[in-house]
Amino acid sequence: MRTDVPHTRLRRHRTGSAVIATAALVLTGLGTAVHADAASSTRVTWAATPCATPKKAGELACNSLRVTGGTTAFQKARGITPKAADAATPSGYGPSDLQSAYGLTSAAASNGSGQTIAIVDAYNDPNAEADLAKYRSYYGLPACTTANGCFKKVSQTGSTTSLPSSDAGWSEEISLDLDMVSAIAPNAKILLVEAKSATMANLGKAVNEAVTLGAKFVSNSYGGSESSSDTSYDSSYFNHPGVAITVSAGDGGYGAEYPAASRYVTSVGGTALSKSSTTRGWTESVWNTSSTEGTGSGCSSYDAKPSWQTDTGCTKRMISDVSAVADPATGVSVYDSYGVTAGWYTFGGTSASAPIIAAVYALAGTPGSSDYPAKYPYAHTSALNDVTSGSNGSCSTSYFCTAGSGYDGPTGWGTPEGVTAFTS
Repeated sequence: MRTDVPHTRLRRHRTGSAVIATAALVLTGLGTAVHADAASSTRVTWAATPCATPKKAGELACNSLRVTGGTTAFQKARGITPKAADAATPSGYGPSDLQSAYGLTSAAASNGSGQTIAIVDAYNDPNAEADLAKYRSYYGLPACTTANGCFKKVSQTGSTTSLPSSDAGWSEEISLDLDMVSAIAPNAKILLVEAKSATMANLGKAVNEAVTLGAKFVSNSYGGSESSSDTSYDSSYFNHPGVAITVSAGDGGYGAEYPAASRYVTSVGGTALSKSSTTRGWTESVWNTSSTEGTGSGCSSYDAKPSWQTDTGCTKRMISDVSAVADPATGVSVYDSYGVTAGWYTFGGTSASAPIIAAVYALAGTPGSSDYPAKYPYAHTSALNDVTSGSNGSCSTSYFCTAGSGYDGPTGWGTPEGVTAFTS
């Protein structure tokens, strides 16, 4: 049984001087979370990455958290004792763990060749390719470099030379995204599109550029409060038939974020993932640390309900569609070196789950040219791991915030069990 210890965390908003003024609180450690496991008295601590607090009004936030201490689920399962903050060795789940958990071992080995998965983030990570090489080499994955045509980094205009200013916080996010795509779909090509800032306009232009450059799978690990402008953003940036666009549901607990609320995307919630004695070998529950931290979910205030979404409690777009691991205490291994001690870190947040799902789509094959792939899981619900326990807050309509059999907001229809649910 897990006992969550409340802590201070800022809810992220697209605008508002209060968020900017309090950014220093997160950076000085007041945003640190503590996760206590009563069964083993093991405590895992983490903090939001710097990009989780917008630097300027109008910017969106990344949805990632980095473990700062304790012993993670990965370490406990293997009897590893060094603290997770030790950057010398991995302390989070690696490719074989994630592939096993989601029934993807065979597909990861044989599928994905020729597909391009795009990662959209803000600002530049100057060490992106080198850090990616460290991750892939350590885990025995095929090299993915500019030289061999597997990796490409461009700006939101498609330039390979005129890139945005570098940012250490967003570099952590970029490393997480690149490594999760590699873990799930090691044979796929990776396109990193860096927006010049974290505004919706610039990130949206980066999404459009990713599609222009041929990506059929586009992962987005950022978000902010909904606004009346969202429907126009939908048509300007996310209405791309034939492209699987995934968006993280948010890390602030119950409540809707945009662009996860876009009717054209696959919104991805977050779970806690642990080894178990079940036939599957793994168990999952809703990721929830406190009333202000956990996977996002909820009923959109602005976006229309897509035709394939049939829950009756929400008349507009409901978040989420599917989910994957996001709890930092059961987090994933990432290699990062820009602005931090070069080495291995464990990350969580729905910034981990969104690229995982984008990569699963890539393993499943090219979407139909006129399809919105967000509908695919709704046609194959039996091919998902139904997450039935946990909640991410309080809500008046139970399934908006509480897991149960079938569809629920925090985890959608569930997590991948192979690729069937992500095909037409």
